[in-house]
Amino acid sequence: MTRFGIAGALAAFAAAGAFAQEGAQCPDSAPRGVECRSGTDAHGAPYLLALPRGWNGILVVYARDGPDLKPPVAERVADDFGRWTAFLKAGYAWAGTGYRHGGYDIPGAVEDLESVRALFAARFGAARRVVLHGQGWGGNVAARAIEIHPHAYDGALLTSGELAGGSRGEDYRMDLRVVYQYYCRNHPRPGEPAYPLWMGLPPGESMTGADVRVRFDECTGSNLPMPARSLAQRRALASIMAATRIPERTLAAHLAWGTVVFADIVKRLGGRNPFSTDGVRYSGTQDDAALNAGVPRYRPDAAALAELSAASDPTGRIEVPVLTLHGIGDPTAFVEHESAYREAVDRAGRGERLAQVFTAQPEHRSLGSAEYLAALAALTAWIDGGKRPTPAEVAARCRESLPRFEGESCRIEPAYRPPSWESRVYPRVR
Repeated sequence: MTRFGIAGALAAFAAAGAFAQEGAQCPDSAPRGVECRSGTDAHGAPYLLALPRGWNGILVVYARDGPDLKPPVAERVADDFGRWTAFLKAGYAWAGTGYRHGGYDIPGAVEDLESVRALFAARFGAARRVVLHGQGWGGNVAARAIEIHPHAYDGALLTSGELAGGSRGEDYRMDLRVVYQYYCRNHPRPGEPAYPLWMGLPPGESMTGADVRVRFDECTGSNLPMPARSLAQRRALASIMAATRIPERTLAAHLAWGTVVFADIVKRLGGRNPFSTDGVRYSGTQDDAALNAGVPRYRPDAAALAELSAASDPTGRIEVPVLTLHGIGDPTAFVEHESAYREAVDRAGRGERLAQVFTAQPEHRSLGSAEYLAALAALTAWIDGGKRPTPAEVAARCRESLPRFEGESCRIEPAYRPPSWESRVYPRVR
C-alpha cells in the first residue's frame, strides 16, 4: 500500500449498514419520476443513486472532477447530479460519489467508484450495461479505474479528461510556479520563508485559491481592465503567458493548483519531490536567456516520481471501448492530454478500443448536453456490438438530437487531430 491510499478488495460492502443511513429525497434538479437514494458508504464517501422512470438498463457511474481538498460533503454530489440530469432524461441511471476524502488520491477514488457501483446494484438490481463517465481530473480517475477493474465496466466516456497522468500532466503547472516567481517575486513574498517551489507550500502552511488570486492580481493586474494595468503588470502577464502557454483566463486557477494541490501531492509522497524543471528551455518572452538563467531547476526524487506514476498514469491497457470528448480550446485540461492518452493506448496495443472526438467548444466543464448525449449514445451502441464510432457519426447523432436542446449547438470537428503533448508542454529531464 502506498501513501496514495490504495484500498484492498471491497468486502461484501456492508450494504445494509450503508442503507440504514440512506435517504430517498432527490435533489431539486431531478427530473420528474426519478427515484433517488443518498447516503455515506462504508469508507465515508457520500453517494447519490438515481433511477429514472423508463430506465433503459444502462447505469452511468460518474467520476467527478477535482481534486477537491475540502472534506467530502453530500452537497457536492448533488451539484454533480445537477450537471448531468440530461442523462436521466434520456433514460440512463446515474450513480455518483464524493470520494472518501479530499485531495489527490486516485487509487482511493477508484475504489469509491467500485463502492457506488456495488451500492446501486444492491439497491436497484444489476444494470444491463455499466458505463464509467470521468470528467476533468475524474477522467484520470476513470482511466485508471477501467485498467484496475477491467471487468467492472462495459465501457468508459472520458470528457475533458486530464489523461496525461500525474507524472507528466503536472509539468505545465510546475513550469508556471517557477516562471511566475521569476517575474512576480510574491509567491513567496520577500521576507516570507523560502521553500522549493515543487513543494507547493511549506509544510504546515495553508492557502486558498482566493489567497493565491490576490498575489496573482497584484503582479499581473488580471482583475483590472487593460487600460488600468501598469506597464510592469502587462509585461509580467505577457511573459508568463508566453513562457507557460497557459491562457490568461485560467492562469490563476493553475497557479492555485500548483500551490495547494502540489502541497497535497508532496505530503502524500512523504515530502519528496516528483516534479522536474531540469532541461526545460522556456521560450517566447522578451528575454528567454535571462528567464532560463533565473528560474530554479529541480530534479525529481526517482522513487517519488515512480509512486506518483503508478498511482495516476494511465497505462493504456484498456479492455473495454473508450470514447473521449474534448474541447479543442479547453483552457484547463489542454486538448493535448488526448495525444498523451492516445500514445499510451497505442503503446499498449489497444488502439482499436479508443475513439476520440473533438469539439470547437472552448470550455472545460460545459460542452453542451447534445454533445455529451451523442457521445454517450455512440459509446453504448459500440458496447452493444456496433462498430467503433467515427467523429462524423457522433456529430450526426448530435445534430439529430439538437432540437431537444434549445440554444445549444453541435460543434464537433470530425477532422481535428490534436498536436503532440510535447508541442504544448516542454520536454524535460526526469
